[in-house]
Amino acid sequence: MIAAALAAQGQPIPTTPLQLITASDTVTQVVLAFLAVLSAISWTIIFAKWIEYRRVMRAGKEFVHDFERAHSLEDAARLAAKGKPNPFTRVFMRAQTFLSATTPALAATSERGGRLSAAQVEALRQVLDSQTDAERDALGRYLTALATIGSVSPLVGLLGTVLGVISAFLGITQSGSGNIGAVAPGVAQALTATALALAVAIPAVFGYNIFANRLNGIDGELEGFGSELIALLVREGRI
Repeated sequence: MIAAALAAQGQPIPTTPLQLITASDTVTQVVLAFLAVLSAISWTIIFAKWIEYRRVMRAGKEFVHDFERAHSLEDAARLAAKGKPNPFTRVFMRAQTFLSATTPALAATSERGGRLSAAQVEALRQVLDSQTDAERDALGRYLTALATIGSVSPLVGLLGTVLGVISAFLGITQSGSGNIGAVAPGVAQALTATALALAVAIPAVFGYNIFANRLNGIDGELEGFGSELIALLVREGRI
């Protein structure tokens, strides 16, 4: 039906999506261009986060696996220095810096070495939590942008569609005809904004949900690693 309407007006019938876009009015093309920019940003974030999370999870898994076999804090420090930097090694280094700068409140005796007090252990836990939060914030960078693109792009596409439909109906006034031939071309072109908006939003929403789930998993593993670190200090008699 739309093809017949275009032919009746003497306009070339678009046979490809590109031809439909190039035949659109200026307003629709501006909206489509904006959506194309959002799509480029979205896919850039998706690929960058996929590479980052894959690298972090691989390096973190290797370090945690070796850390579980460490017999002392010194052994764990050597593993952290030897491995690739990752959130787990940075959490460990932060804890090691705290322990190096803290004098045990419970003095050493002939039977045992110096031990941290309950207040010092609580301070250590806060240090671990602070570094964990910092790592989570770093890994979650740009995810908000991905969520924003996923929620805003359909509205932008709807705006382009509405403006295109308005332009199409204004064509009735210019042509003096109310048949479908006067409005169908503009409506068909305007609907391309909605189609492209959905093409932008769907991958962005999927990507955000996947990465948010992985981020929650890494955050839980970092918290568990902090508990393992404190358990190592208990086995060494430092707590």
